[in-house]
Amino acid sequence: MGRIGVRELVLIAIIVLIVFGARRLPDIARSLGKSARILKSETAAMRAESAAAPPRGDEPEPPRTIQAPPAETAAKPAQAQQQEAGGTAPQP
Repeated sequence: MGRIGVRELVLIAIIVLIVFGARRLPDIARSLGKSARILKSETAAMRAESAAAPPRGDEPEPPRTIQAPPAETAAKPAQAQQQEAGGTAPQP
C-alpha cells in the first residue's frame, strides 16, 4: 500500500488526457520541463553561492574607530598672529 503501480499510472494518464485534452498535453509537458530545468539551475546556483560565501562567525565585528581628518591650519594664539603680522603684542 502506498506504492504507485502500473494500473495507477495508466489511470492517472487517462484522467490527464480527459481533463486537458490531447492538443494541450505537449504544451503542458514543455512548460513542466522548463520549470524543472529552471528549478535545478537555481538550486545549483544557491548551493554554489553558499559554498563560496565565508562562514559567518557568532562574534560581532569589533567597533570601528572613526578619526577626523587633520586640520589644515591650526588655531594660533592672538599674540603669535600679531607678531607674524609685524605688530607688537599689547603689554598688560
